[in-house]
Amino acid sequence: MANPMKYFRPLYPFLLGWALILYTSTFSYVGLVNGLGQLLLFALVVCLPIWRTERMSYVDIGWPWGLVLLGWISYWISDGHWLRSLVVSGVLVLIGLRMGMGALKMWRMGMLKKEFPRYQYQRGRWERDGKSNVQLALQVDAISQGLANASFLALPIFIIASNNSAELSIFEVIGLIVWLLAFAMETVADMQKLHFLKKMKKEGKQRQVCDVGLWRYCRHPNYFAEWMVWNGLVIASIPSWLALQGSETTLVWILLGFGLLFTSRMMYSTLVYVTGAVPSEHYSVQKRPGYAEYQQRTNRFFPGPRT
Repeated sequence: MANPMKYFRPLYPFLLGWALILYTSTFSYVGLVNGLGQLLLFALVVCLPIWRTERMSYVDIGWPWGLVLLGWISYWISDGHWLRSLVVSGVLVLIGLRMGMGALKMWRMGMLKKEFPRYQYQRGRWERDGKSNVQLALQVDAISQGLANASFLALPIFIIASNNSAELSIFEVIGLIVWLLAFAMETVADMQKLHFLKKMKKEGKQRQVCDVGLWRYCRHPNYFAEWMVWNGLVIASIPSWLALQGSETTLVWILLGFGLLFTSRMMYSTLVYVTGAVPSEHYSVQKRPGYAEYQQRTNRFFPGPRT
């Protein structure tokens, strides 16, 4: 077995983020309740099924429903202005439900009975890193996603919901507009992909490259839009973060600001390198004859003109 510490490294940033939340005077209680709730949810919905099946795909159920739980806990406990708290919790619940309902549909259809390609890709990473204990690596990766809901993904939600001002900031308006446009883009991209797959199946064509609608302008418009969803929340949290300056020590306040920036960075890394674009394209190139050409003429993540 490899050095045991190798297995637990993915947890470190999230544990530090959760510790920061627990250390604050503003978010310690809501952070504790949410963190324990996330760990309980993941233990029952993700970790236990993974232990029984050795399939990571159950994370696709636990993570979005963890967002729904985060939204409810934040609204229930946070003491900011009621309308602001309601809006940010509602936004998060919508994000979670959109993906969570889709995950439950895949579960009912039996699609979780085999490992998703992006999680198969993880096993190759573990092998290269000398991680031979697959069960331990599976559990650590699953728990890290639960801790993401307890730490950096919770930060913008808690910060916005803590602001008791009745006035709406221009940053909040911009953030909500960015979120709304990105949420719509992600929904449209998924619908276009689903329609394309149904059309190809009806026509008897297999292993075709989805190159329609938003997919003409980047290879992963759904991942880009999901990243922008969180960027919208980070932007909206700026005035509430500024308002915390007198409530927290200078060091904690600065760390919370860095935490917000890390939320965006973490989601980008995840959606491009960890479970997003890179893993999915590793298999798309192998399965779809036209995918290599599609890569040459279409941006990977950021939408732009075709070359």
